[in-house]
Amino acid sequence: MNHDPFQKISQAPTRPHAAATPSRFDVADLYRGPVAGDAAAAAAAPALDEKLRQAYFWIVNRAIISPHYDIEYHAGPPRSHMVGDTRRTLTLPSAQSYSSFVLLPLLAFAARRKCLFIGGPGRGKTASAVLMGVLAGIPVREVRRAMQHGHPQMTVADLLGNPLPADLLNARRLDEIRIAWRAWLPMRVKIVDEYNRIPTRTQSALLTLMGDNYAEQLDQVFECPESAWYLTANDDQGGGTYPVIEALRDRIDVTVQALAFNPRFLDELLLRIEDDIRPEELVPRELVFSEAEIDAMGAAIRAVSVPVPVRRRLEFFASQFELCETAGAQFEYLSKDTARLAGVPLRELGAADNGRDRLADLGCQSLNGISVRQLGTLLVFAKALAWFRGNPEVDLEDLRQVLPFVLRDKLQPDPEAPFFAEAGNTALRSDRISWLRLLFDLASAEYERLDLDRRDEVGEMAATLARGLDGLGERETAARIVRIEKLVAERVKGRKLYGHLADDLLMLKYLHQRYTNYLAWLRAR
Repeated sequence: MNHDPFQKISQAPTRPHAAATPSRFDVADLYRGPVAGDAAAAAAAPALDEKLRQAYFWIVNRAIISPHYDIEYHAGPPRSHMVGDTRRTLTLPSAQSYSSFVLLPLLAFAARRKCLFIGGPGRGKTASAVLMGVLAGIPVREVRRAMQHGHPQMTVADLLGNPLPADLLNARRLDEIRIAWRAWLPMRVKIVDEYNRIPTRTQSALLTLMGDNYAEQLDQVFECPESAWYLTANDDQGGGTYPVIEALRDRIDVTVQALAFNPRFLDELLLRIEDDIRPEELVPRELVFSEAEIDAMGAAIRAVSVPVPVRRRLEFFASQFELCETAGAQFEYLSKDTARLAGVPLRELGAADNGRDRLADLGCQSLNGISVRQLGTLLVFAKALAWFRGNPEVDLEDLRQVLPFVLRDKLQPDPEAPFFAEAGNTALRSDRISWLRLLFDLASAEYERLDLDRRDEVGEMAATLARGLDGLGERETAARIVRIEKLVAERVKGRKLYGHLADDLLMLKYLHQRYTNYLAWLRAR
């Protein structure tokens, strides 16, 4: 039995030309001096992202047989080939690319987020989750024992812990009852296998644990540390024993599909069977992260900047989906959520909206919009991917690559939309990753057509207000109000209402109200 290959870590840099992470100014640096500061930066700054990349390549090349490189980057024109009767594109990336099944869980590990593995039985979902626990320094046996296995009889006590029998008999008050909390609660990596087999009441307790990081039993509270979560399900379309409550689904940050096994790698599988190899038991110690390192990774990810052009494209993309012009009478309530809360089918409202180009309007492809929580998650994972690649700021391609995995279970397609009936688009009904990436590409193309990087009057007005009102006089305030009113009149003149225009008008109304209130205060002094 030879396990040496599993203990080898390449000494070559995983990204030789990765940009150095910029250090933040600290007053203490003035006292350390330039030599000490440079030495500390050289020793610590690049270490964690390089270590996480080493973990990624060890998992891809040694632990999990995953030949699928579906997160593609290009340093130049890639080689592409049209394949099959449907003429699908096979692309050979020209830059370092990644397997989503390994990369996204690692980013969730580094950012301490929640990842859902979906796919048929026996495709490595649970094994991948166990590897994440081992990377956090938890012994393999403890990871396996702490894993929660969803089943129809699972109770809240099974999930969280039981009250001590003696206390139940002798206690006079609830606060005298001690709880034997489950051992998995304080762990930095938490795993719930087949979470869609958990009864609804127990799901509610799991929701509190995942959302607020505490467990509660009989008025006793156990505070949990911030953790990376991994859940598994054989599908995400209600195929479990119990339907997953909407609030619990919404707490999941990223969804990753376990793709099919390629029989060309059967020799590796045979080797593991013959040598009784379990990769999770052979993780090199150099790839294990301490709690301090995990905390440092989170801080480094948050420090990655998002350039204004990237942020603006995300704003423009997100503005496409919430508008439903026939859902309300007041402008602020023209949203799909208004229809959902009222119980009115969106398709009925869509039939009344007969003046819109339903092929050109991207919002007509979805049944809902994008929430604040989902936008925040998108930014976190875009930052995490940029940091993983050794870059100090988010690139547009980073956002484009993580977006489908964050929104896969969140932005719901309308299968009856005219877009899906177009030739070549029918496969996008089932392939949500490709659909979401195409949506982002279409939104980006429209953003560039409108030349919004150079012609964004609303953004300029918002930036002017963000600089503050100190010293602004009555005359200039009144002039700004007039400019806003003129711009609103220009924007609504003879134009169809689309999502990005609706959001611009609401922003202008917000600016108008801020200046109006300020002007009233100036005149009242």
